[in-house]
Amino acid sequence: MHIFQFFNQYLSKELAVLLTAAFPFVELRGAIPLAMALGLPAYKAFILSVIGNILPIIPLLLLLDPITEFLSRRFRIFARFFDWLHARTIRKSDKVEKYGALGLIIFTAVPLPTTGAWTACVAAILFHISFYRAFFAISGGVLIAGILVTLISSGVF
Repeated sequence: MHIFQFFNQYLSKELAVLLTAAFPFVELRGAIPLAMALGLPAYKAFILSVIGNILPIIPLLLLLDPITEFLSRRFRIFARFFDWLHARTIRKSDKVEKYGALGLIIFTAVPLPTTGAWTACVAAILFHISFYRAFFAISGGVLIAGILVTLISSGVF
């Protein structure tokens, strides 16, 4: 309940949803139910969540590899974290390895924890999928996941 109080006191509902969708692990899978709990209509929840979830894709695809390399060389704790993240992503992304950009769409579209845009960006970098193919594939997966989560949150499924 504290998160709702924080959002209502310091942020507009729309900004709260947009920022929640941009956070790793939560992404639109948490932002859409949050939006509906805050009283936003389903269409607004969908639009804000999809935009918020797509916003970090470009910086992640462009900067994740150089930042990972920089931090891993300088700090042992980051090297261990990125090794763990690499192994976890490899385990979860067999479809990405097998199908490339199409696999990214499928991987991102599945509305389950740890299958969102952030993890898909890591997978795209690990499997050397080009920036444009990765961006459009992950964005397409975000759209599909947004539709599914909106329908589930609205009680259609």
